[in-house]
Amino acid sequence: MSLELYVFFVFSTVLIFSALKVITVNNPVKAAIYLVFSFFASAVLWLLLNAEFLAIILILVYVGAVMVLFLFVVMMLDINLAQMREGFVNYFPIGLIVLFFMAGLLIFFLTDQFSDMDKNIIQEIRLLGDDNTKNLGFLLYTEFILAFEIAGVILLLGIVAAITLTHKKNILNKYQNPFDQVNVKKSDRLKIIKDGDQAK
Repeated sequence: MSLELYVFFVFSTVLIFSALKVITVNNPVKAAIYLVFSFFASAVLWLLLNAEFLAIILILVYVGAVMVLFLFVVMMLDINLAQMREGFVNYFPIGLIVLFFMAGLLIFFLTDQFSDMDKNIIQEIRLLGDDNTKNLGFLLYTEFILAFEIAGVILLLGIVAAITLTHKKNILNKYQNPFDQVNVKKSDRLKIIKDGDQAK
């Protein structure tokens, strides 16, 4: 067995194990750490496929920026795990539907009917040369422009959802309203009690 095949099996095992731990672990911080391991293993697999640019982007962008932001949001949200587990039975059928839908898409795209299209794309890449960055840019803005735009819209929705969750009002947090402090009146803070009123 060659060295590349050995590295492939090792990091594929790490990737599958980390991906399973992401969806099965109870602590969201630990899930984020396992997701980092998954990204590192995926980057090594990209390197084995001679896609150095994608491997570097995966580490710099996802591990270096997105995962740090994800951990920051998870720690700021103060997630109640007990409350999240209460709706597991209600959302389980929806999860099964999504699972079968994704499995159907994988089976559909991995069939032989797309083999000719894959061969054409590989031939176009070879005609462009050995520059991975140039090849990636050419394919993103020609063959896969629609998928690229849809991915951008999904990322924008994720950003909006993250901002909405972080600005959710939490009754446990104590804060002051400067407008109420400036407009306070003397009667709101001070009450004069006379001797007769105190006797009553």
